[in-house]
Amino acid sequence: MAVLHWVAIILSFVAASHNRIGLVEASIDIGVCYGMLGNDLPSPTQVVNLYKTYGIGKMRLFDPNPEALQALRGSQIDVSIGIRNEDLPSLAVSQDAVNSWFATHVEPYLNDIVFNHITVGNEIIPGSSGNYVLPVMQYLQKILDDRSLAGIKVTTVVSGAALGVSYPPSSGAFTLEASSTMSGILPLLAQRGSPLMINVYPYFAYASDLVNVHLDYAQFTATSPVVQDGTLSYYNLFDATVDAFIAAMEKVGGANVDVVVSESGWPSDGNGDFTTPEFAGTYNRNLLKHVTSRAGTPKRPGAYIEAYIFAMFNENQKPDGVEQHFGLFHPNMKPVYPVF
Repeated sequence: MAVLHWVAIILSFVAASHNRIGLVEASIDIGVCYGMLGNDLPSPTQVVNLYKTYGIGKMRLFDPNPEALQALRGSQIDVSIGIRNEDLPSLAVSQDAVNSWFATHVEPYLNDIVFNHITVGNEIIPGSSGNYVLPVMQYLQKILDDRSLAGIKVTTVVSGAALGVSYPPSSGAFTLEASSTMSGILPLLAQRGSPLMINVYPYFAYASDLVNVHLDYAQFTATSPVVQDGTLSYYNLFDATVDAFIAAMEKVGGANVDVVVSESGWPSDGNGDFTTPEFAGTYNRNLLKHVTSRAGTPKRPGAYIEAYIFAMFNENQKPDGVEQHFGLFHPNMKPVYPVF
């Protein structure tokens, strides 16, 4: 598969030899989301070995799956672990509730797994449950402070639905509802040096507006600026979306908060000619090149934007259509795209 070929090439320049044959120890922040909504997926142990084989050094887990966590022990893969949306109401009730969650899902693995983020909710802002996010974040932060675990950052994940304005990027602003919630969350992130996680999908913008969103702009292949925003020139929609989030964050107390792209990808099937292995491979390959170049965005040039590709596998229990076809691998662990 072409995208994983690029992963291996990029990481080979910065990898140290592992003490077991055939594995490399990655030192670049390249992540892939490990979703499990399939009834034909390989075992977590096989999945962890697949990450190692391709030098993928970061994994995003959407929930604290015990089998996956067990398989990750000693793997040297950095892990971003999520709290499920449906668990937030009960956790927001008290410090004791969050203490119990942490004691069950994180503490037993601290000596064997490198956790880099705990994400409190996924795409839950805006929405009525968004109000649970901040108290749970505060409870978690207290636990980390008490245990001197400064390397674990508490954050949440928001999608483009949180943006009320995204064009031009400098005018980026959260919706009124999201702004109310984010105005409490972003100062906490700023205080603790934690990033905001954002899901960025140029594919959906392209597929929903072919007239105004051109393929080259969505796939990092434009050779001249497509959007001019004051003095800033945008060659791709990924950068424009990230900068729209940054502009929105600046308006509600998050001027100094970094972003992590917690999901980005392109489906290889499910929507006719818009979703082919060729398009998916081109997008993900260019995403990797762009992120690892440390070029940043026009608004934050030279900044490294950590990113996670969505997703590791095609998952047959997701909704019909493109949602089942974001995987880099088939469930049999064969690449969806050719390597060469």
